[in-house]
Amino acid sequence: MDKKAYLAKRNALISEAEALLNEGNLEEYEKKEQEIKDLDEQFEKISKAQANMNALKGNAVASDDVRAMQVNGNNAGAVSTIPEKETAKDEKKEYLTAWAKVMMGRHLDSDEQIVFDKINADFRKSSFNNTLQTVQTHAVVIPETVADDIWREAKELYPIINDLDITFVPGDFTILQETDSGADAAWYDEDTEVTDGDFAIGELNLTGCELAKNIPISWKLRKMSMEKFIPYITKLLAEKMAAALAKGTVSGKGKPGVSDSFKPEPKGVETALTAESGTPQIVTYSEGEEGGLGYDEIAEAMGKIKSAYKTGAAMYANNVTVWDKLAKIKDGQGRPMFILDVTSGGVGRLFGLTVKEDDSIGEGKILIGNLKRGYACNVNENMTIYTEDHVKGRYTDYMEYAIIDGAPKTTKAFALIKPEEEEI
Repeated sequence: MDKKAYLAKRNALISEAEALLNEGNLEEYEKKEQEIKDLDEQFEKISKAQANMNALKGNAVASDDVRAMQVNGNNAGAVSTIPEKETAKDEKKEYLTAWAKVMMGRHLDSDEQIVFDKINADFRKSSFNNTLQTVQTHAVVIPETVADDIWREAKELYPIINDLDITFVPGDFTILQETDSGADAAWYDEDTEVTDGDFAIGELNLTGCELAKNIPISWKLRKMSMEKFIPYITKLLAEKMAAALAKGTVSGKGKPGVSDSFKPEPKGVETALTAESGTPQIVTYSEGEEGGLGYDEIAEAMGKIKSAYKTGAAMYANNVTVWDKLAKIKDGQGRPMFILDVTSGGVGRLFGLTVKEDDSIGEGKILIGNLKRGYACNVNENMTIYTEDHVKGRYTDYMEYAIIDGAPKTTKAFALIKPEEEEI
């Protein structure tokens, strides 16, 4: 069986498997899935046998290469000089090219089609049990290098995303956390029995929220070179997804109740602080002539953050608030307290904390806190992309899709300063 025959048979089996999956016929789907695995294994054996035959015809292999293969656990009978890591690297590179061609509406050669089908088939099998992924059979996996670039771009655009400790655990993710530490340790003599500690363990469940953004791109624009198209689409996807994730981290509504009509979102820090009885972590200020944001409000907010979270904390505000309010705060002697400093990861420092510009914060508001330790964010399913051509309009929709969830671990790691005219 040559590569062309293998590819044709594999594509036919994948089409049949997808049809069964869409019909909900799991029993037949699993049989078809096994047929695909058997076919892959058979073709791999044939390819190895062909490689061995070529080697016997005169392609000598150095003994060091043979020993390296044996150390790596490869088949001792197979003759190959290609290290496993290099093979994986070549596959990723080939998939990047194949993915870009699909995004640009170009034809794939047989090798590219094999890699493209294999990686996407593996993804669909791994995400099959995720009930949130309703259209996974049509998803196209974003290459690792592109996904990494999207996350890197997102972190550069929004410091809040950069400061999150993001995990990538597939499916639902539960974090155990202590909700009541009880009394501290005490001193005892040898005749006194040590009392039991009284603390409770709670759970923070991150079940995943669907995040999607559609970007229409004209066919004329798709004619650009591949070298320019990949960074172009990467930047577009990063800008749109980052804005939604940053805003969700700050003011996401969380999971809807029975009477709510909004869609599931991560639970934002501001949402959690506002929901607390008496809003102990929120400081307000007046916008009147005799009011305004000043030293006292910042000091009060700093006092609300538990000391253990001060190290690593930062101040977040949008561009207008940073330069119209924070940069104008003065001490009792009329001296500016804001210190310009771009070396600390922000635009300046105030009260010893780095001040960072982030457009996800509402105007006039300042969020102070430790996102790395005080907020949990999990990517239940990393980014995939869907395309749909519109012939009459001569454009293609690119829809990016991910499943992400997040929520504050503790409100004591944060404080929020906001104008008092806003309802709490």
